[in-house]
Amino acid sequence: MKRSAPAAILLATGILAGCSTSNPLEKKLDYKSAEPPKLGNTLEVPPDLTAPQIQNKYVIPATGSASALANNTAVAAAQQPAAAQTTANDGVAIKSIDNITMERAGTQRWLEVKGKTPAELWPVLKAFWQENGFVIKTEEPDLGIMETDWAENRAKLPADGIRKLMETVGLGGAMSTPERDKFRIRLEKTANGTEIYFSHRGMYETFINEGKSDTMWQPRPVDPNLEAELLGRFMIRMGITEEKAKEAVKQTQVATDKPKDAIADGKLNINDGFDRAWRRVGLALDRIGLVVNDRDRSQGIYYVKPAKGELDKNDGSSGGFWSSLTFWKSKDAEDKSGNSNSPEYRIVVKDIGNGASTLVVQDKQGKQLSDSFAKSVLSKLQTELQ
Repeated sequence: MKRSAPAAILLATGILAGCSTSNPLEKKLDYKSAEPPKLGNTLEVPPDLTAPQIQNKYVIPATGSASALANNTAVAAAQQPAAAQTTANDGVAIKSIDNITMERAGTQRWLEVKGKTPAELWPVLKAFWQENGFVIKTEEPDLGIMETDWAENRAKLPADGIRKLMETVGLGGAMSTPERDKFRIRLEKTANGTEIYFSHRGMYETFINEGKSDTMWQPRPVDPNLEAELLGRFMIRMGITEEKAKEAVKQTQVATDKPKDAIADGKLNINDGFDRAWRRVGLALDRIGLVVNDRDRSQGIYYVKPAKGELDKNDGSSGGFWSSLTFWKSKDAEDKSGNSNSPEYRIVVKDIGNGASTLVVQDKQGKQLSDSFAKSVLSKLQTELQ
């Protein structure tokens, strides 16, 4: 990819290390997406949700169906006196709640929100990401999946006189960092409420020739601490105090001595019971870039396919990132699927008792795979599940 201002990369590279922090909820975040926000109603109502109020704020009922339009006015009136205790921004407003906790397994973290359905939480999540500078790229309320576009954390740029001068003359966009981030958000309905997962993917721009005139985007490792940071911020958005949110993130930073899950006979053995393994596998799939088209928890099946739409782009914005996942294009995978354009697979999680589970990769007909594709998927999932 040809760039006209390589100096911006050098400038940003030199200051990245000084902008990070390990303290919970103290990272400097100022995200800005390369794509402008979509015009029109940015708070669309998914199925079974009440229509927005005239003042462009949602009222989430404490109990009952979100589609009970007849009760909407009464709920709004009941919540009106508590307006001062409401977490309110430019989009969605909700009452403060204390039934939200952060859970951890290995490097993975997620939120458990009791008493709230995915439909109730959907507009709050969408508003949260938009308020934090992200553009929502895709959203599938029926599957509980939302994904942001790539965005730059401009808080990593130096706040010095040169930057202020360039912004004054309208050239602030010429300064940029060599990093981009995007997130996939997934909601899982449970018997007690909803689980919320944030999965991070990142890219880093590097020079590819001695003259430093050409660059390309390369993948960088998943940042679990950044995921935890944003989960903590969402807890605050839900009405949890900053002190409680910080404590929740801090408690999940404790290192664990969990042994590494083993791969044997084409299966990944997971040292967790089905419920916990199911949650963790879903987040791991998001992290490695396999798109979940559907899922059947009763059968323990995730229906997945490679994110070929982004893999095939030639606009220079994501080719380097997705090129790291070229095992999707393996000849074995194409032959097994019978369709090289959109191969589909099953990730099957099975409870084997004694607090353990197994995971296998199958083709779309349900036949277990043991080719290079399956081995690569199992290896990547093994890494993400630690």
